[in-house]
Amino acid sequence: MSDTLRRLLNTDSQQPSITPHIGVMTLHFQVYGCEDIKAKRKAFAPLRVLWGKEADLAVAETADLDALDCATWSIAALGTSSQLIAQRLDQIEKAIAERIDAPVLSVHRELL
Repeated sequence: MSDTLRRLLNTDSQQPSITPHIGVMTLHFQVYGCEDIKAKRKAFAPLRVLWGKEADLAVAETADLDALDCATWSIAALGTSSQLIAQRLDQIEKAIAERIDAPVLSVHRELL
C-alpha cells in the first residue's frame, strides 16, 4: 500500500479520511487461431498496453493461463464512488469489445 493511500485511510488523524471503492470486472474470452501461448498473449497485449498504465486500474490475466482456446482477464478499478467505478468499467468493457479480436463469453462484476 502506498504512503499516500495509507494516509488517506488513516482514521486516527485529524485529517479527513476517504473510503475507496473498488470494482473488479472479470471477462472470459473465447480464443480462435492461436497456435501457442505466445500468439495468445500477443492477441491480448492491447489490454495491458492500453489500460495497464492507467493510474486507477490494474489489469491481469487471472485464469486459463496455459489454455489456447480461452482467456480470462480481470480489471480492478479504484475510485471515489461505486457509480463512477461502474461507469468506468462500462467504458472499458465497450472498448475491449471494439479492440480485442476475441468474443467475450461472460462478464462478472463485483463492487467492493
